[in-house]
Amino acid sequence: MTQHASDAPADAAGAYLAGLHARLTADACAVTTPEWHGRPVVAGQRADRKARWFGTKSELFVMAAAVPHVDVATLEAFTVWAMGRAKSLRGGIPGARNVTLVLPALVSAHVEPAAAQWAAYDARTIDTSVVGRPLTVETAPGAVRTTMYRGRVVWGGLFTRHVLQKAGLYFP
Repeated sequence: MTQHASDAPADAAGAYLAGLHARLTADACAVTTPEWHGRPVVAGQRADRKARWFGTKSELFVMAAAVPHVDVATLEAFTVWAMGRAKSLRGGIPGARNVTLVLPALVSAHVEPAAAQWAAYDARTIDTSVVGRPLTVETAPGAVRTTMYRGRVVWGGLFTRHVLQKAGLYFP
């Protein structure tokens, strides 16, 4: 079988998502494959509780999909969908010593600079208990470039180190 040049970017994004699935599984995440606008999504979920968080439970949701092209509108729509899905799936009483962290990622060979800037600008929140840090993953030939907001946030700031550590593990 001959591979066409136009298939290479899609294959790179698919390979990246397969690697993400393996990394999530290796880190003891429950992994599912829902759909977003007819596209398969690699979705991982885990919950952690640490003494330094004063007994608060952190639920981390990772949702990633491959798309042909990432622009601001597509990334924003996926982020809203992922955060809404995480909010509906989270356990426990919202806000009662629980925080939901979401890493919504779009993977493509073509990421517009404006979309990467939108991801890097700031975290997004729903209510005060769902904090999203959108990512763009550009699978350009020979290099993978990941962009996300890496600063502190007002809501969920206690979990910044944890979510950045997990993002570094899942999205190298």
